[in-house]
Amino acid sequence: MSNSQDAFAERWKTDWKPEHDRAEPRHVQSRDLFAGRTEICIEHEGSVYRLKITRQGKLILNK
Repeated sequence: MSNSQDAFAERWKTDWKPEHDRAEPRHVQSRDLFAGRTEICIEHEGSVYRLKITRQGKLILNK
């Protein structure tokens, strides 16, 4: 499993991130993402993920 983790780490560094984004991750406020909703859909590499805010204010990501 460590081989696949190493491959993911290498891909994360090189695949889609521009050079200037590699040093520090982008910060986004959840209120800006959700815009008054409690659930949003995120498309990533052909799959759709759902990001939800629970009643307790936690975030849950489901495929």
